[in-house]
Amino acid sequence: MRRLLLLAATLIVSCNVASAQSVQPYAGLEHRPIKALSQQQIDDLRAGRGMGLALAAELNGYPGPSHVLEFGDRLDLTADQRIRVQRLFDAMKQEAVPLGNKLVEQETELDRLFSARVVTSESLKAALVAISETQALLRESHLKYHLSTTALLDQSQMQRYAELRGYQRPDGSEEHKHRH
Repeated sequence: MRRLLLLAATLIVSCNVASAQSVQPYAGLEHRPIKALSQQQIDDLRAGRGMGLALAAELNGYPGPSHVLEFGDRLDLTADQRIRVQRLFDAMKQEAVPLGNKLVEQETELDRLFSARVVTSESLKAALVAISETQALLRESHLKYHLSTTALLDQSQMQRYAELRGYQRPDGSEEHKHRH
């Protein structure tokens, strides 16, 4: 009987905790400087990191310059390939960092409109259009460099890259496609 009461009490506490979490999924986020972005997202945007923006390319066999450089030795990159991929990476950063900073500024402004309680339908629409344009440019920036990087690798490097990243096809076999 005692075990049954202990089990019932444990279940009640667990249900209350789960219920509180599901009712308050944003609790604590109201203290963030930019409500829609975590500090990690802000840091990633300001540093020009991909943040998953190029997953359509990456997960379909188009490696990006960052990871190709990371695996350079294991991919047996030639000196020329290394130089060319580094140039792509540098160019991507040169594009992505200003776009990331712009997006952070735009999200800051959107947050300010709401926190100052001055948001209108028109200002909301204008802010969202600006944010979406910047997001599209940022995503394009990352995706196009995946495309350019892929063109520099040979079939064996593409296969090795997929292996190093742990990519497999839905049937469980490894991905070995090379697309330009």
